[in-house]
Amino acid sequence: MRKTTGVLFTVGLAFLGACRGKQAGPDIPALIADLKSTDPEVSGKANLALIRAGEPAVPALMGLLKGEDTRVRALAATTLWGMGSRGKDAVPALASALTDPDLDVRLASAMALEAMGPDAKEAIPALVRALKDREGRVRQWAAKALGQIGPAAKDAEPALVEASKYDPIRPAVEEAIRKIRGQGGPE
Repeated sequence: MRKTTGVLFTVGLAFLGACRGKQAGPDIPALIADLKSTDPEVSGKANLALIRAGEPAVPALMGLLKGEDTRVRALAATTLWGMGSRGKDAVPALASALTDPDLDVRLASAMALEAMGPDAKEAIPALVRALKDREGRVRQWAAKALGQIGPAAKDAEPALVEASKYDPIRPAVEEAIRKIRGQGGPE
């Protein structure tokens, strides 16, 4: 009995030591507070730290996308853009943000969806609607996002063809169609 108790005690101490030796993850709430800062240096550092944090930061960033502050909504979308496919859980929130009244939010959301590639396929209907956005840069990035989604965006081809007829974003649309068809394109 003494031997078993001694072994259990030793294992318990080793476990505690291992737990204490592990580095705690980033303090997401503190980083979110810093991201909201009006000081560009503080906000920029928080943006990079949240990008490095990846998936654990996504729920908080999704919350910011729905906030009142336009600047913070755009920063949240920009941070998700930097995460690429690690931010894929935010696809529905980014798709919704494609209709935001603010250009910077719509643009950053389209760019974030483009960076997520095939993981953004759930946003295809919203991206198709964004091909008719009043701002050309949003239309361009929506086309790029559809191209990065690839063959899963096949149903978006008619909208892309229509957009290419009347729009100066034609090169981006043509490249998107090539990618959707699996023909690649210039990188």
